[in-house]
Amino acid sequence: MTESIRLMITTGLAIWASLVGGGSWAEIKRTAEGRPDLSGTYDVSTLTPLQRAKEFGTSLELTPEQAQEIMDTERRQMAEAGRNRGPVKEAPPEGGAPPVGSDESQREALGAGNVGGYNFFWVERGSEVSLVDGKFRTSILIDPPNGRLPAPTAAGMQRFAERAKLFRPNDGTAWWLGIDGPGPYDGPESLGISERCLVGFTGAAPTFPSLYNNYKRIVQGKDHIMILIEMVHDARIVRMNAQHRPAALRTRMGDSVGRWDGDTLVVDTTNFMAASGQGRGSSENLRVEERFTPQENGDVLYRFTVEDPTVWSASWTGEYMWRSTGEKVYEYACHEGNYSMGGILRGARLLESEAQSAAVGSQ
Repeated sequence: MTESIRLMITTGLAIWASLVGGGSWAEIKRTAEGRPDLSGTYDVSTLTPLQRAKEFGTSLELTPEQAQEIMDTERRQMAEAGRNRGPVKEAPPEGGAPPVGSDESQREALGAGNVGGYNFFWVERGSEVSLVDGKFRTSILIDPPNGRLPAPTAAGMQRFAERAKLFRPNDGTAWWLGIDGPGPYDGPESLGISERCLVGFTGAAPTFPSLYNNYKRIVQGKDHIMILIEMVHDARIVRMNAQHRPAALRTRMGDSVGRWDGDTLVVDTTNFMAASGQGRGSSENLRVEERFTPQENGDVLYRFTVEDPTVWSASWTGEYMWRSTGEKVYEYACHEGNYSMGGILRGARLLESEAQSAAVGSQ
């Protein structure tokens, strides 16, 4: 075999390998069946927001200088927020502290109602801007082109308005007595599903980065793949090369069916419950396609498309990198929602009693 023919064969094989999976047979970890082995733990923390800041318009990429400024600013802010200000000498003001950042003396307050539930010690949203194909990204969303969620439909707007009327800052009063219909604290089922520790607020299908608990773990078998979301310890089971269950069988994380497209795992999820906490407020008509593409360095490019014509006027797509890590994922038991629920409901009854007493006294 001449050197010219050998060079042609070698070049052709390299081009073929790059086309079918983004890497050669030896460069991607594979199973005994020859499929990419996605098993492992991934860190998805990032400073890149889901939606693009309007100032960037349709620009998907940041310059290295812009990315560095974002990362430097985050480091400075976290260092200042985490600075030891000495012992707390007094209780938060009635109704809770001002929002984070509005008052220097209260910048450590992150809990619901800003009464000191968390401080910045617990925040681990990352220190880097998302990097895809060697370029820094302005947003996780890549479609619509402006990197922002599409406009909701009329039904979607009504859905969001109904939810919004039940969420207000804690002002120490039973404000919900003035609204029509059920209130936000009428009983356990009226609380949000994340408050009840049923589904994490990062979502499962699709799943997003968060302020903390940013690990995802994949355990891959021949016929099933498990995707573990650290937040609330949600575990999804993807059934490979299967048919979706009947539409009457619905769950909060939906019914996930997977297939291989070359070296990319494609997961189609449907049959969500009406109150699933998925898809940024989507309905039971939500459908999600996810694509997991392994990279030569062990990372996985995660891409998702959300469709729900009853809530969104168009589909929306995003992507970000899942970075491989050797760290372990420990159980996030979310006990807060177990033992504090009674406190939430008792507090609501107390505020309602005070409001009713005040109303009687003013007559």
